[in-house]
Order: sequence, then C-alpha cells, then structure tokens
Amino acid sequence: MTAYLRPVLVVFAALTVLTGMAYPLAVTGVAQALMPRQAAGSLIEQDGKLVGSSLIGQNFTDPKYLWGRPSATGPMANNGLASGGSNQGPLNPALAEAVKARIDALRAADPGNTAPVPVDLVTASGSGLDPHVSPAGAAFQAARIARVRNLPLSRVQQVIAEHTQAPLFGFLGEPRVNVLQVNLSLDANRP
Repeated sequence: MTAYLRPVLVVFAALTVLTGMAYPLAVTGVAQALMPRQAAGSLIEQDGKLVGSSLIGQNFTDPKYLWGRPSATGPMANNGLASGGSNQGPLNPALAEAVKARIDALRAADPGNTAPVPVDLVTASGSGLDPHVSPAGAAFQAARIARVRNLPLSRVQQVIAEHTQAPLFGFLGEPRVNVLQVNLSLDANRP
C-alpha cells in the first residue's frame, strides 16, 4: 500500500506547490510589473480619499450624474461579491418588465428627451459590474446633466468626450465612456 500511496502524495504535494503557490505568485508578479495600476485594482483617489475603481461600476441615481448600466448583482447594485448576470433570456417576461421600468425611469428623469433610449442603459452587463456606458448612452443623458447642473450642454459633452475611450488597439471592442471618471470630472468643474 505504501508503494502506491507515496507517489500519489508526492505528485499531490508537487502540484499543490506548482499550481497553488508558484503559478499564482508568478502571475501576480508579472501583472504588477507590467500593469501595476490594474493589478492594484485601478483605484481612484480624490483629495487623499478612495472614491472607487475605474474597473467596477457604481450606482449613481442623482440626476446631476451620468448613470451607468443597470446592475444585476444582488442584494445591492454593483456588488463585486455577487458578480453575474440576471440569466434572463429575451423571452423572459421579467426582463421585459425590468427594461420597461428602466425606460420609464429614464423618461421621467428627462421628460423632454424623446430620443431612442440606448440599449446599454436598460440592460445589465454579463458581470453586472460594468463601469462604462456607450458614447450613445452618455450622449442620451448629457442634456439632463447640463440642465440639472446649470451647465452649457457643450461643457457636459466636452467632459464626456474627454473620458471616452477608444477600442483597444483601435479595433478590439467598442468605444466606451467611464461613468465614474465623468462624474468626478463634472464635480471638479463646478461653475
């Protein structure tokens, strides 16, 4: 029995050290060397105070702010410990009701806006933690933000443009607007 048990324990110990210690340490070291900001969580500080991460969405509901994508995480929105989608398919009546309620909330916040509502403002991302909206989603909200903040629309559009990120390498993904960075910039540039 010992002849069989010893090789099993040696392989178990070797794989534990290799995959449980050496590999994670190597990956962490490479990440910290090549991408230190991202490896540290892409944290954003303002006046020495941590205000969020550029990689995790936050729940903004005040009309003076750019609103992000809806979050399907529970029990609270943008809960990093509960990352995941709603798993509701396109034929699910609960999804249709949620989308309708989100459209109604956007229309109530800006009754004069008759433009079509961009889909990313009414549907949650797969992770439920998306920190970005599309440029169309940001543009849809610009007039409301300008009106509530008593700013020229062109100023709000300029802030949105400053925080619009191009696709990776110019062709991977879609253009996107970081919601937290826009809101921090708007708060910093009060008239």
